[in-house]
Amino acid sequence: MQTLMSPGPLLDDRGHLVETGWAPSEIRKYRRSAITAPKFRIKEWDYYCVLTADYGIALTVADNGYMGLLGVSWLDFRTPHEITENVMLPFPMGRLGLPESADDGDVVVSKGKARFEFRHVDGGRHLIVDYPAFDGGRGLHADLFLASPVDDRMVIATPFPKASRSFYYNQKINCLPAAGTVRIGSDDFTFRSEDSFGVLDWGRGVWTYDNTWYWGSASGLVNGERFGFNIGYGFGDTRAASENIVFVGGRAHKLDRIDFDIPQGTYDGASWNFSSNDGRFEMTFEPIIDRAATFDVGVLRSIQHQVFGKFSGTVILDDGTSVVVRDLLGFAEEVRNRW
Repeated sequence: MQTLMSPGPLLDDRGHLVETGWAPSEIRKYRRSAITAPKFRIKEWDYYCVLTADYGIALTVADNGYMGLLGVSWLDFRTPHEITENVMLPFPMGRLGLPESADDGDVVVSKGKARFEFRHVDGGRHLIVDYPAFDGGRGLHADLFLASPVDDRMVIATPFPKASRSFYYNQKINCLPAAGTVRIGSDDFTFRSEDSFGVLDWGRGVWTYDNTWYWGSASGLVNGERFGFNIGYGFGDTRAASENIVFVGGRAHKLDRIDFDIPQGTYDGASWNFSSNDGRFEMTFEPIIDRAATFDVGVLRSIQHQVFGKFSGTVILDDGTSVVVRDLLGFAEEVRNRW
């Protein structure tokens, strides 16, 4: 079952989801002031990942109540290697002022000499990051423009069983053509819109304490057309709608259930497999980089394996068309959180 949401506010006057399900646009309106859970339980973040065939960058601004984060990951698929560095922000509790819409409002946050700007401009999104301490003081400066065509996206409102004030409101916006430069030290890396694509993961909500989720995403060109997908499960009650969706030329093709088959004992030493319950999404994944991270301080713990690599397989669209995918760059992850 895939319930299509109708327009309106996201939460009622008790702080509960008015409706659960999915939509191809932001039709349910999030208001932080409507949340009735404690401030320290509120989670808000904007995450961008922009990839080329040779390298990529991931940028995070997160306000997770009692912990905030400014994060940068630089990914080199040729070597391969990755550098991830974070600036931690104690108890932001909403002070970062993250926007209540993925389509309006800017993110501007500074901590020390690190500064992150995610701005809306005509035709797209302008990402500017200055991080002088990155990579042992080499420094990183990113200046990227992500065009934002009027495309379908994955928007989902997910409840948590037995926690009526908890919810997950998430948007995944794939296939954003990206142009600009990233400078690390004295080295410049160019992103061109014809072969560089980004995804925005925009999340707002109140989570339960102990969660494990699986997420995969890819954006690029297949048969000369913009093609991407979002897949995942494990986070909340997704009976009303799954997170699984394919985008072709800006149009969404909704999928049902997809399982992640991760090889035992390794995340990047063997192929992953993905299979849907209706046979519409059958994919293998060849890992290149495991961006692994562990954060463990008493009651707060996060174990992350975000693995970048190449997807190959077959997708069946709504009209029955079969699309063959070969070596599409993206990522898949397993994340276990207690926070």
